[in-house]
Amino acid sequence: MAIVELRGINFIYNKGTPYETHALKNVDLSVNEGQITGLIGPTGSGKSTLVQLINGILKPTDGEVILDGVNIWDQPKKIREARFKAGVVMQYPEYQLFADTVRDDIAFGPKNMGLGEDEISERVNKAAAFAGLDPSVMSRSPFDLSGGQKRRAALAGVIAMEPKVLILDEPAAGLDPGGRKEVLGGLKKYQRSVGSSIIIVSHSMEDMANYCDRIIVMTDGKIAMTGVPSEIFARYNDLIGLGLDVPRITRVAASLSRRGVDLGEVYTVGYAVEKLSELL
Repeated sequence: MAIVELRGINFIYNKGTPYETHALKNVDLSVNEGQITGLIGPTGSGKSTLVQLINGILKPTDGEVILDGVNIWDQPKKIREARFKAGVVMQYPEYQLFADTVRDDIAFGPKNMGLGEDEISERVNKAAAFAGLDPSVMSRSPFDLSGGQKRRAALAGVIAMEPKVLILDEPAAGLDPGGRKEVLGGLKKYQRSVGSSIIIVSHSMEDMANYCDRIIVMTDGKIAMTGVPSEIFARYNDLIGLGLDVPRITRVAASLSRRGVDLGEVYTVGYAVEKLSELL
């Protein structure tokens, strides 16, 4: 079942001016409920515009945005409800932190939803745990945290609103390998635990291969292809032609194939190890 549907979406920046830019062109798209969906594409392909339309930050020039079965622009005065249903964590979300303590920052969204103090406290604690925040940092200023802790605090602030769709733009940007694994692994654990839907925008093909159930590829404001990771990365040459990369292990497998060692459609290190073990 689709939790998000985009129907005939066009979006034009600066319409009617000399700076007019057609960012999305007649896009039809569905995002399945209860899955992690990856969104990839070269710079300028329309990825960031698309996720801002899902959340209602932007309004389409043409077309419908259906979220949880409802056209979010049918009643513009209720657009705030759509923003609670589809929470967005933009790239470098630590710049969004502002409260005196980490706890207050995480609680900001639930308070604006009009929840009671007990439920707010419960949501804050659960969100902090999912984001991997130690209880000892909750009373500290968010500005005193490390870069990775700030990222997790900002993420917890959106998780605390319990959105049906969690949208993340480069959630692991700037983090070291350990930090990437903690943040993305925590997101996967969160998604599996609560059954929510997650959309991840990323340039990291390894992240897409390791954490996503489905991948959407964009180019020039259009959908180029969709499928499960094995289907997408099997189209190695098409991705390269779009100016995109593939997981490094896929490159290694392709090189081995040219030398007579066929591992099949490899896109994760774990699967490559399995195939090599079989051959050896």
